[in-house]
Amino acid sequence: KPTRSSSVHEYQIGCVEACLRLTLSPCVFTLKLQPCDPAPGLGLLRTEVPARSKGKVSPTETKSNTKREIEVEVPPEEVARETEALIQKYQKVARLPGFRRGHVPPSIIRQRFAADIKNDVVDALVPRYFRKETDKLGLIPVSQPRVTDLHVHEGEPLRFKASFEVMPTIRPEGYKELRADKPAVSVTDEEVEESLNSVREQHAAFTSVEGRPLAEGDFAQVSLDGQPKDGEGQPVHMDDILVEIGGKNTMPEFNENLRGVSAGEERSFDVNYPADSADKRLAGKTFKYTVKVLSIKQKSLPELNDQFAKELGEFANLDEVRHRIREGMEEERKHAAEHEAKDKLVAELVKRNDFEVPEALVERQIDLRLERGLRALAAQGMRPEDIKKMDFNRLRAGQRDQALQEVKASLLLDKIAEEEKIDVSDQEIDREVEALAKQSKQTSEAIRARLTRDGALDRIRNRIRNEKTLDFLYHQSA
Repeated sequence: KPTRSSSVHEYQIGCVEACLRLTLSPCVFTLKLQPCDPAPGLGLLRTEVPARSKGKVSPTETKSNTKREIEVEVPPEEVARETEALIQKYQKVARLPGFRRGHVPPSIIRQRFAADIKNDVVDALVPRYFRKETDKLGLIPVSQPRVTDLHVHEGEPLRFKASFEVMPTIRPEGYKELRADKPAVSVTDEEVEESLNSVREQHAAFTSVEGRPLAEGDFAQVSLDGQPKDGEGQPVHMDDILVEIGGKNTMPEFNENLRGVSAGEERSFDVNYPADSADKRLAGKTFKYTVKVLSIKQKSLPELNDQFAKELGEFANLDEVRHRIREGMEEERKHAAEHEAKDKLVAELVKRNDFEVPEALVERQIDLRLERGLRALAAQGMRPEDIKKMDFNRLRAGQRDQALQEVKASLLLDKIAEEEKIDVSDQEIDREVEALAKQSKQTSEAIRARLTRDGALDRIRNRIRNEKTLDFLYHQSA
């Protein structure tokens, strides 16, 4: 049974997944009805006249490329047929004094449950005939239809108006003339050596030091507790971590307060974190730390020689390691340059094609951007109560321009894919499913079943199609 409020009737209507390129979930419309004041009951008409509907597009169609309003009329015979069917259902379950269950006369049912039957008739017929009219008119709703002017009177047609948004008519222009800069990618010997030294650092060994306090370059093995001084924010607790004394990534307060401390000793001090700190739990806050030095360690690095290369795995010598590092860096930079070029192509494509976008799609994209941002904040440790204090109206306004560009880009890419006959094969879907299965350590069958159940396979297909369309634009822009 649909949910109902005192002033607005709401109905769930499934729709075609026209917006799946933009969202992570299928479109579901909530049909909002502003009720009029119909007659107190619905008459029961016994007739077998075939049902038919009459729909027409109102003048609002000419004022917007994305907004539509239709008037729908349901014949009285269909209203009567639905009413009779509902009365029969009520008869089967109604419990009234003086009557056995299932034996309450239809006239009593009609009298006692007039308001409920009327609402149920509307619940059944409005969504059904809304879908009929949009299908007949070739309209694809992408927003929540708002139903007004609901007219329900005994012996008369059921009438209502529904206003909603549809996909705009798009004819991509200028995409075959797009040009992208493709800078040459290079990696210097110095960059390769720097990366090799990072690998060397990852294989460092740490040995304990006895009989002296911490000095510059040492590593303190510590346990620490940090409490926000203003009481706002989450405490920090860590066991068995290494702090490099004088290290470039070590906070100055840790260097100053731990230098000269011996194993087994404890220090307390304040740390002021800058507002732009990468860890949002700490940004702009002052924490009081209690740090206990468990031991003192010295780092020793392996020699850069062929033996080190062999210990890394499938390498015969150090030159092979350098070659692999160079290849990886070149591939990474090539990918980054290609990504930047594609971003510029999309921006230019949107700039060349100005068209109206359904507000519902923009709002949906804002929702997605905010959802991703909030998930990132939560992953960084921001507390739910702090997230709730955020100004969401301001956040939504700040996301609007980018969301609009993303919606336009997605609609344009989809249309270009149609014109260029770019499609996605079942084998490409299979490869994506297998990759997800490997990543999540589940079987391909289990992943496919879940994706099918959630309606996500079509979204994966649309994402791959958009990626292929972007590749097409990138390569034809050479």
